[in-house]
Amino acid sequence: MTLQQRIDASKTTIFKAVFPNTTNHYDTLFGGTAMQLMDETAFITATRFSRQRMVTVCSDKIDFNHPIPAGTIVELSGYVTHVGNTSLKITVDIYVEAMYSDERYKAITGQFTFVAIDENNAPVKIIKGAE
Repeated sequence: MTLQQRIDASKTTIFKAVFPNTTNHYDTLFGGTAMQLMDETAFITATRFSRQRMVTVCSDKIDFNHPIPAGTIVELSGYVTHVGNTSLKITVDIYVEAMYSDERYKAITGQFTFVAIDENNAPVKIIKGAE
């Protein structure tokens, strides 16, 4: 498999409903909950790419461009944007969909860096990603 084929195959999409137990007093998704969902999506993307043990080492930048209201559906889309020797950069976008109309827009974008580790938690080469 080429590097581009592996990148394409590792794209990850997750859908969630925004229920009241995940919102703040403004009736919008908690920022911390959004970050947790994004890190989980990024982790799955990194693992699908490398098929190795991966850990988050950095959330480089997260842009909260629009609030995410309760009673909507969110789509989290993760994809590899850079492959290093031992690390991967993953971008995760969160799109908001209204439940009862065709309204859809990008609300949040974030970048995460992951490192491949061995059983002793030491960084290792991303072997499968370099084939």
